[in-house]
Amino acid sequence: MYGTQSKRDLALEFQSQIPILRPSIHARRANLTVKFQDLYGFTVEGNVDDVNVLNEVREKVRQQGRVWWALEASKGANWYLQPSISEGQSLKASLKLSAMANAITLKRLIRKGIPPVLRPKIWFSLSGAAKKKSTAPDSYYNDLTKAVEGKVTPATRQIDHDLPRTFPGHSWLDTPEGHATLRRVLVGYSFRDSDVGYCQGLNYVAALLLLVMKTEEDAFWMLAVLLENVLVSDCYTTNLSGCHVEQRVFKDLLAKKCPRIATHLEALEFDVSLVATEWFLCLFSKSLPSETTLRVWDVLFYEGAKVLFHVALAFFKMKEEELIHSHHVGDVINILQKTTHHLFDPDELLTVAFDKIGSMTTNTISKQRKKQEPAVMAELDQRLRRLNSLKLDDK
Repeated sequence: MYGTQSKRDLALEFQSQIPILRPSIHARRANLTVKFQDLYGFTVEGNVDDVNVLNEVREKVRQQGRVWWALEASKGANWYLQPSISEGQSLKASLKLSAMANAITLKRLIRKGIPPVLRPKIWFSLSGAAKKKSTAPDSYYNDLTKAVEGKVTPATRQIDHDLPRTFPGHSWLDTPEGHATLRRVLVGYSFRDSDVGYCQGLNYVAALLLLVMKTEEDAFWMLAVLLENVLVSDCYTTNLSGCHVEQRVFKDLLAKKCPRIATHLEALEFDVSLVATEWFLCLFSKSLPSETTLRVWDVLFYEGAKVLFHVALAFFKMKEEELIHSHHVGDVINILQKTTHHLFDPDELLTVAFDKIGSMTTNTISKQRKKQEPAVMAELDQRLRRLNSLKLDDK
């Protein structure tokens, strides 16, 4: 699936993929805003300080890459393909010490970042996408895309509307070929799961998966495992019930983890869904620089959806003092948008997310979701009744 390149060839390719950014002398002296292209083909704007941060991050990526290659050399190419230590107490008890050590090592390594050239293979294996694909016929994706070709549904119409608005200006995504490839993935999935169909936000997620996975079939299976196994169910259904639940859980977590901020935002009558809805639906792909987003996704595909809460809370924690001195809802939005758009250092973000936010178990978050579900469903039902009543009044 990933070609026949030797480890040495892959390592050399990995090093060549991470160029050093060199602003002009004039730009450095004047600290002007400069434009540059990131590893995934996005044009990024930042000042010279941002470029320096990104260069430091890329050097860390190179160093991290050498660690991964050393592990592959000593433990074997697929050393990480063993049961996760987080899968439960009974499994933990049955794991051999060497397997437990591998799991601990892997968790630490993934939080420090997966080398870009290894990312497709490791994501595909650790997320469960490879296992999911193996349960379907080999021709599943090709048969699916052929079967749905030319069919028109509300989902396909919305997809066609959103294609040109998905990362406009990108050197490949914003081309006829890029649009056609993204369309096949999104339309294919809309027929695979009619309950989800298509929801705005998935276009950004699928587009970034295509840039990482390289092949549309692998991107399709990554999207499938993301929606069916990694994220909470009903996040992308018509009424977005799962997303509404996540917003309520996040609001409770913000009050618990960042009480000063939560109290101030409540006084301002700031609704966290104003910013967090896009974060959770697009998985930060519209908010963070792509290289930072993918570092978050590295952890997401291994540790699960709790990572989204860690990262979202980190945005608030990083700007706590600014936020508690804000006076208007617009100020809060501007602070958070400016913060996320210029977060070129994923290590800074992830350090806050995991070291300063504190522990949150998947089990705890699941209990919070169950607690919030009845209120969300009641609210959605009331909204639906109100809409139906308005429709009857118009007749």
